[in-house]
Amino acid sequence: MKQLDTLRFCELLQLPLQEVREGLKAARSYSRVKASPLVQNLSTQELATIQDNLIDFPGFSIKARMARSYRTENMAHALGYVGSITPGLLQSERFAKYLPGDFVGVNGLESFYEQQLMGRRGVQYKMVNVRGIEKGAFRNGEFDTLSVAGQDLHTSIDIELQKYGEMLMKNKRGYIVAIEPKTGEILAMVSAPAYEPSILTGKGMGNRYMELQNDTTKPLFNRPLMAKYSPGSVFKVVNELVALQMGVVTPQTAFDCNWKLVRCTHRHEYPSNVGIAIKQSCNPYFYQVMRATVLRGRSANRFEDSRLGLADWRHKVMAFGLGDKLGVDIRSEIGGLVPSPEYYDKRLKTRRWNYKTVYSLSIGQGELSVTGLQMANIMAIVANRGWYYTPHFVRGIGTGGPLPQYTVRRTVGVDAQHFEAIIPGMQAVVDGRGGTGENASLLDVGISVAGKTGTVQNYHGEDHATFAAFAPAEDPKIAIAVFIENAGFGGSSAAPMASLMMEKYLRGKVAPWRHRWEVWLQSPASRFIRRHR
Repeated sequence: MKQLDTLRFCELLQLPLQEVREGLKAARSYSRVKASPLVQNLSTQELATIQDNLIDFPGFSIKARMARSYRTENMAHALGYVGSITPGLLQSERFAKYLPGDFVGVNGLESFYEQQLMGRRGVQYKMVNVRGIEKGAFRNGEFDTLSVAGQDLHTSIDIELQKYGEMLMKNKRGYIVAIEPKTGEILAMVSAPAYEPSILTGKGMGNRYMELQNDTTKPLFNRPLMAKYSPGSVFKVVNELVALQMGVVTPQTAFDCNWKLVRCTHRHEYPSNVGIAIKQSCNPYFYQVMRATVLRGRSANRFEDSRLGLADWRHKVMAFGLGDKLGVDIRSEIGGLVPSPEYYDKRLKTRRWNYKTVYSLSIGQGELSVTGLQMANIMAIVANRGWYYTPHFVRGIGTGGPLPQYTVRRTVGVDAQHFEAIIPGMQAVVDGRGGTGENASLLDVGISVAGKTGTVQNYHGEDHATFAAFAPAEDPKIAIAVFIENAGFGGSSAAPMASLMMEKYLRGKVAPWRHRWEVWLQSPASRFIRRHR
């Protein structure tokens, strides 16, 4: 390649001069005789332009190749994106059959199912001279093999529900995760703010990626899988189930709403049983439930008794899929935190701590953190009365089913009868008079909802709003978790948003009188704060 009119070449393809120079330098470094990709993902117009002028650029040729594109404007965080394979990955045994310029899944389903989507490369043996110039097929192609196309993936995403959720989460930060409880299939996963999948395709993708990367709202951040939030009062359900299974409380156990232990959310009726305690989200009640779980007199030393009790409590809580990755079919998932005795030893630099140090865990605060996927999965567990399948996006690969790990039924070690004891209280949260989640009620369209509100303390600004639920309560078909940053009380914004999502999925439409919610919920989160106050 000599006397290249670099300036004209750049004008035809509308490329920066520096980018072309760096590309040519990399090509020479790779080989002076073998071809290297210089410009990829040409549009139809760009292809036509360069084709007509290719004779003026000897040494350049056009090579057709397969590319991935997205027809939807939604679910960008689940789909992920592809990019050119890096020199580092080419050194990996996993990518031994890839070549420079090949595309590889970088994130999302594109990455997790790269092997299934890529298929198998065909092999063609050719004879070359000492300079690497091709001289024809080796032994008339006797050893050549055909390529095998990648397999289709069939996802469980309900695209209309996904679109609806993304619309509702406009102007906000947070997530919505909806799961089909009986299968673990993910129906919708909204991370807000979002972006269109097509932005990270085609020529110029690198520049657009950097724009997203530098965006202060962090649209690339996959909040349902990567953000750790305190679960707030939704976690009281888990604490109660653990206590019931251990036999330290019964459904009829009463505890005073004693504000000297911990401040309650509001003044309410006496929590004479677990149903009323859940309905009113009574903080002192669940403080005492967890205290009964942790302090059991295993040791005469009160510090050691707290250590032993917390370790046992942690083991039972983690059976709900908390404190570790669930194993969804996207690699960027994190595990959250269920703190251990050793965690507090290290943090406090002493073993002399007791229940008063960790009591915030009883109301879903303190050091406890979960992901959005884990929150929705808690509701799936309650809906199923004690079991779940690992949440997943892909229900079928080719003509087969999902990967084997998504067909294993997992139990949490709590008897079904204990779930039956708390579900009426969760129904009262939504459908009972004066429940904290009454804005999520769908009784007017004949659907019973069981749920729990949450208001997560935020020491850096306004509290976060959350709500988790499942419906219909008697035969659940959807479990959902909604989290809106800096939106205050969960019953004012997260609860009605969850109800709209559940109604949309179960009925395929939303009652006309709830359209006002659709409009209002697209407002910035700060508006919900003003309304609540």
